[in-house]
Order: sequence, then structure tokens, then C-alpha cells
Amino acid sequence: MSDPRPGAVLRGAVDLSALRSRAAAPASPTGHAPASGSPSLVFDVTDATFGQVLELSRTVPVVVDLWAEWCGPCKQLSPVLEKVVTELDGRLVLAKVDVDANPQLAQGFRAQSIPMVVALVAGQPVPLFTGAVPEEQVREVFGQLLQLAAQQGVTGVVPRGEGGEGGEAYASASEPDEPALPPLHQEAFDAIEAGDYARAVTAYEAALAENPRDDQARAGLGQVRLLDRVQHLDLQEARAAAAAAPRDVDAQFAVADLDLAGGHVDDAFERLLDLFAELPADERAPVRERLLELFGLVGDADARVIRARGRLASLLF
Repeated sequence: MSDPRPGAVLRGAVDLSALRSRAAAPASPTGHAPASGSPSLVFDVTDATFGQVLELSRTVPVVVDLWAEWCGPCKQLSPVLEKVVTELDGRLVLAKVDVDANPQLAQGFRAQSIPMVVALVAGQPVPLFTGAVPEEQVREVFGQLLQLAAQQGVTGVVPRGEGGEGGEAYASASEPDEPALPPLHQEAFDAIEAGDYARAVTAYEAALAENPRDDQARAGLGQVRLLDRVQHLDLQEARAAAAAAPRDVDAQFAVADLDLAGGHVDDAFERLLDLFAELPADERAPVRERLLELFGLVGDADARVIRARGRLASLLF
């Protein structure tokens, strides 16, 4: 039986399970001194110290920058990441991974090309982007990441500039002095924690009825709708049904939802795009709507979404 957890929706092609056992007694990471002068917010991490980073991500979102000394685009992107993280005043931290020196982390993140930037929220990986992207796009993606983290209760702050080495960031994360979540957001969060996704959907819908511009509620609604749809599905049964009826929209939706919830983002998109291409024009609208919903879950800046949008546009015109 599928059992996706909050945060699993955006896990993508990242598998860190083999590295979780390293959480026991890790050594302190080497300090990384950014130009900003806030070493507690930016630090190096190694295969041996990754367990600490996973634990830290339960308090504050951790952005992971996978880079190498020989990589020119990495040298362009890293200062941008450090600048934006520093300006966010400890709401995010940046962990830097030299893929040449840390092959197990490179393999765990499936870093086929670098620079590659992912995040960790409550111990769960969240793919962000690959390549040297503009500062404006970095800010947009980090804003979406903070929204996702808030929905999961990961709202800690690392005090700016504390400590002289990156390792001290692990001890300096604290809960921020921020106002409580709005009542409907809190109700949704409590429902998610309890696994009651239907109740969370109702709460987020009510929040959007009060404020249609509530982007945080809109993002949360999309995630919990997906989780609600897949929580009682059996993957093998769903795949068998989809294979037996390749033009059955509901059957294909079920497998696409399960694929996305399990991190197989490209598979989910390709399934629905193939279905869209096969259906008559007057039957395509629900498939397009589901695709747009799933695009919103992964994020418009994600390369997989950009590719899928391109194919969808080619099928429309």
C-alpha cells in the first residue's frame, strides 16, 4: 500500500536512504567561509557528517549545493546561493558538497550533472534545480521552499553570524519569534500531522475562500489533495488497471499520482502527456488540468516541468 508522507511529493530522483545510517556520531564539518561573513549559515558537509545535516533539516530548511572545483558554472552559482541564503537571515542554511571528495553523497543525490541544488526539509529531499540559474530564479525557488517547509512545521532560524565554523550551525538553530499560523493553516497542518488529508483539504479550501491570493494555502492544497488521492491506492493494482485500459483517464491519473508522490516526476508527466496525445480534443480538458496541477506541485522553475510544458504546448498547437 502506498504511504506517501508530507514532503514526499517533491522528492524527485533523490535517494538518501543509504546515508541515513551515518547520523550516529558524525564528525564536525569543515568550516566554509563565505564572503558575506556569516559562517554559521554556509558550511561544508561530507559523507561522514551528512547525518547532522539531516537532523538539522528537521528544524530549519537546508539547501544543499553539489559542486566541484573544476566546474565553472558552480563557481558562478555558489556566490549567488550564499548571498540569497545570507539575506534570508537564517531561515535557510546552505550545505556545500564537493562531489569529488564525497562520492557517496554524490551517488545518494544522483548528481548526474553539476551544479545541482536540492533541499532537505524534515529529513526529506526536495529537488530544486540544476545548472547556474539567475539570482531572481534562486530567490523564487527559495521562497517556494520556505512555504513548503512552513507547511511541515520546519520554521526554525539559525541566528545570523553565530559561531566561527560551519559545524556550530547545528547547535544554533532555534524556533523563531514569529506569530502563530493563521487558524485555518494551523488546522490544515494539524490534520496533515494526523494523516487526515481530507480535513486538511477542507481547511486550505476555506483559507482560499477567505483570501484567494493566499499562495501558501494554494500550494498546501495541491499537496494534500495529491496525498489524499494516493493514500489508499495500491501501486501494483493501479499499474495493472492502467495497463489494461490505456485510455481510461482515472486509471492513468492514479498511476501518475502515485509516481509523483513517489518521486518519479518524469514518469508521471510522460504518462499524462501520452494520454493527452491519444485522446480526442473534446476529452482532453481533465488531463490538461491534472497536468497543470502537478506542474504546480513540482514548481515552474523545475527543468522537468519546463520540458513537460514544452511538450504540452506542442500538443495543443
